[in-house]
Formats: sequence, structure tokens, C-alpha cells
Amino acid sequence: ESLWTSVADGRVRLRIDNSCPQTPITVHQMFKESLEKYGSLNALASKKNGKWEKITFSEYYCLSRKAAKSFLKLGLERFHSVAILGFNSPEWFISAVGAVFAGGIVTGIYTTNSPEACHYIAHDSKTNIMVVENQKQLEKIMQIWNRLPYLKAVVLYKDSIPERHPNLYMMEEFLELGDDIPDATLDYIINSQKPNQCCVLIYTSGTTGKPKGAMLSHDNITWTSAHCSRAGDMQPAEVQQESIVSYLPLSHIAAQIYDLWTGIKWGEQVYFAEPDALKGSLIDTLKEVQPTSHMGVPRVWEKIMEKLKDASAQSGFMKKKILSWAMSLSLERNLNCSSSDLKQFWTRLADYLVLAKIRNALGFSSCQKHFSGAAPLNTETLYFFLGLNITLYEAYGMSETTGPHCLSGPYIYRQHSCGKPVPGCKVKLVDEDTEGNGEICFWGRTVFMGYLNMEDKTKEAFDEDGWLHSGDLGKLDKDGFLYVTGRIK
Repeated sequence: ESLWTSVADGRVRLRIDNSCPQTPITVHQMFKESLEKYGSLNALASKKNGKWEKITFSEYYCLSRKAAKSFLKLGLERFHSVAILGFNSPEWFISAVGAVFAGGIVTGIYTTNSPEACHYIAHDSKTNIMVVENQKQLEKIMQIWNRLPYLKAVVLYKDSIPERHPNLYMMEEFLELGDDIPDATLDYIINSQKPNQCCVLIYTSGTTGKPKGAMLSHDNITWTSAHCSRAGDMQPAEVQQESIVSYLPLSHIAAQIYDLWTGIKWGEQVYFAEPDALKGSLIDTLKEVQPTSHMGVPRVWEKIMEKLKDASAQSGFMKKKILSWAMSLSLERNLNCSSSDLKQFWTRLADYLVLAKIRNALGFSSCQKHFSGAAPLNTETLYFFLGLNITLYEAYGMSETTGPHCLSGPYIYRQHSCGKPVPGCKVKLVDEDTEGNGEICFWGRTVFMGYLNMEDKTKEAFDEDGWLHSGDLGKLDKDGFLYVTGRIK
């Protein structure tokens, strides 16, 4: 078996070595292990008519099996895809897990995509079943359905169906479709799955030419969920059940690995934000949930900063003065670690009297870890949050490394750095210049299988030794911290 493939039913040689000896498992094996430990804990929480409705890991697993059987009933073929087009929700998660159980490949599509962009992905991934959130998304698919030879059915999970259409189902009726499929039939498919086979497709933005479908294996998903999250100090539920808010697009690897797959691995409780989260309702959800960990892209952290600055600008002179005093003390302590006992007393007092209240108003009073990924953070944002006594831990990776290949966390932190490679993963720089900047290359269990149906692009991504080339420039310091310094092309 080669280290890469460009066909949906291909298998790859896993990058198992002494630094990374863990036994590979499938997504189903990961879920079963968690089920034994966390079955009775709440897994998913979503708001219906102003109240949080929760389902446990046991219910989540049963619903995923039901979805898997219904996908089979609708004719999902092995290594064909189930494409999901909608905002984060329990239905998104259950459809994704069900698709994998049924031997399909889960493919997220951005809700902002045009009908043509949806057509490209659905056609390229041989989508058999499309799961869509609402009428707006359904309309896109209706425009292209007759040009999708592999598409057998569409499932709608939020709105009601405007008019009956053959092979169009509401979520409730969809989940009943597979009731007559025996457990043994599903188990046979589950047990035939191998960790080195594809189960997830992540389409890259396509800024340069057509979007590329990055194929991720069961091992990519299960290994990354287990090890990258621990590098960021995410806790297993037997130590402390983490609660997180899911709001970033799940078609992007960052949210999918952080919200969906890691959530299953460690028994986290996932709360779903409202679809207008990024237009302003996110803070309300955070305030209500008070998550233990939060991930944002730089723009999200910038928006929070802008909102606070606006609020401060409108407050009275005294309030403004007190806030800037508290923030400057906190920033100074966070930048220079050592300071006199008196300084430390004032800093603690300022934190207790002023900053803690602000963190609470943002929904971060229980939050122990704040992550940022997908692009570099600017210094202003970094310093602003240090002033609130919030350290933003940067992560770095790409769709092709199942998300975070390098990570910062409470024990691995250096300013402006995106941390160190996760234990078991490696980074090297090639073609270094005189200042030590070189192209960042990746090796490890996070590294993807290849691009679907694109053999040339897949070959281009790897060098002859199988290292993945990122196209990003970076430098490493003497302690192994990575700094991303630019882009090659």
C-alpha cells in the first residue's frame, strides 16, 4: 500500500512508527469505546422553542445507527458520499456519523455555496444522498438534481416540505425508513471497515482552481481526535466533561474535528449555537452555556474585541479608566511573568473586581482554554485578550492534516507561535533562507490520504519521502516552537 491514493475506495499505508505506535481504529470503534464510558452523559444540546433539548451518547449512537440503516435503504453505495448542506445541528452530527457507519463518506458543503458550487462537489464525490437544512438550501439542490446522476434522495431537517416530491423526505420519516434493515446487515458493513480507508471528505476553498476533495481516513479522524485534543489539554469526561459551543462551519475541518469527532472521543457536551451566531447571537449562547473551552477563527476573536471596545467607548469616564487600568496590569503581568508581590496583589484585585466580570459577560467565566486557528492572529487581538487575562492558544494545520498538526495549550505556549507539533507528528522546513524561513512540511498520522480524483495534485502535495508540503513559510526556534511567517505562492 502506498502512502497516498486518489480513489475513494483506496487504502493507504498508515504512518505508524515508534513515535506514533497507537493501534489504528475506525470511527465506529471509537464511538463504541466512548459509549461504554459515557453512554449516560449528555452529548448534544439544541434549542427548541427557547429550551435546551439534550440527547445522551446512548441516544446519539442509536440515532446514528438508525440514520445508517435509512441511508442503506435509500441505496447509499460503499465509498459514495452523503453530502450535508446546513448549519450545525444534532441532525448534521447524526447524518455524518450515520453516513460513516453505513460505509459512505461524509461530505460537508458550505451553506453559502452557489447551486453550481454544490453541483461540483456532489458530482465529484458521487453523492447518493443529500441532507439539507431548509428550503433555501433545498432550492439549490432542486435546480441541479437532474444533473446529478448519482443522487438518489434528499432529506430535509428543518423546514417542512413545500410540495411532495419523489425521493424527498423529512428527517423524521427518513429515520424510520431503514427500520426493516436487520442489525446484522449494518454490523457486517461496520465490521468490514478498515482504519486506512476514507470516511470524510473536506473540500478546500478552491482559491486556486477547482475545489479539491481532501480524503481523510478513519485513522486520520480517530487518531487526531485522540491526540491533538490532548495536546491542547482537552479533558476526557471521566476527569471533567468539557462543554463547547458549535457554530463554525462543519464543512471546514477545524470545526468538524473539534466539535464532532473529538466530542465523541472524549464525551464532550456540544451545544449548538443559532444559525445567526456570527451575526451577533454567539455571545448570548456563550453566556448561557458558559463553555469550558472555546475555539474561534481570528475574525471571531476580532469581532468580540470590537464589541467590547464599542461598549467601553460608550461607558462613563470612570468606568473607562478602571477598565484600562485593569487591562494594562493584566497585559503587563502576562507579558513579563515576573513582577513584585505588590504588583501581583493589584493585578489579582483588578482581575477579581473588573476582568472577571467582563469574562463572565462574554460567556467565558468557566472557560479554561481559548483556541484560535485557520489563520494567524494579529498582535492587537492577542494583546487585547491578554489584557482580559485570556490567553489565545493558536493552532496550525490544514484540511490535509485533519486540522491541527501544531498546537499551543496551557503547557505549550509561546507568544506569536502556533505551538509545537502534536506528539507523534513531525514538522520540517525545506529550502531555508538565511533567516531560517523555509517551507513547512508535515509527517504523521494526521496527514491525509490524497485528493479525490486528482492524481496529479496528490503527487504534487507530497515529496518522494512522503512528506506533505504546505506551501506556507515558517521558522522553528531552538525549543521546537513553530512560527508561520508567510505563504510561498
